[in-house]
Amino acid sequence: MPRCPWATSEPNITYHDDEWGVPVHDDRKLFEFLILEGAQAGLSWSTILKKRENYRKAFDRFRPEKIACYGARDVKRLLNDPGIVRNRLKIAATMQNAKIFGLVRKEFGSFDTYLWSFVGGKPIQNRWRRMADVPARTPESDAMSRDLLKRGCKFVGSTICYALMQATGMVNDHLVTCPRHAQLGGLPRGK
Repeated sequence: MPRCPWATSEPNITYHDDEWGVPVHDDRKLFEFLILEGAQAGLSWSTILKKRENYRKAFDRFRPEKIACYGARDVKRLLNDPGIVRNRLKIAATMQNAKIFGLVRKEFGSFDTYLWSFVGGKPIQNRWRRMADVPARTPESDAMSRDLLKRGCKFVGSTICYALMQATGMVNDHLVTCPRHAQLGGLPRGK
């Protein structure tokens, strides 16, 4: 059976086969995906995947407590780093979102508990047959986006939130024809 049609070349193939749609419950990893999905806005996911290791180095392995303390010197350093997307608004959003991350963690005990609450704590198992059927946003991503924005986060529109949900396994959006769909808990094809 074929992979999902967007995974035709590297690094997308490896990402599709090993990560996309696998439930993530590690706070730091969830924060990393939140930042990378926001960085992708207006760009291809392949571009971000190719820059991911550079992002990890540039942003202290996505340690929110460290990023929340960044200042003007860090912004200048990041704006001069060719290994990341050098966009002042996206860099500022990363710093702001790191601060909100800490507040959310205090309120909910973990970022994981907070984010997964938007899907009732377990993956939504979709049964899409064609890429055209896969939505760009859902009521759940709308709710997540609204709440993150209300808390002061940036680059967290509903489409970005839905991409985050797909990436971290909150939804299983592998097509039913893709072997990963069943491997990640979806019903086998034809059921």
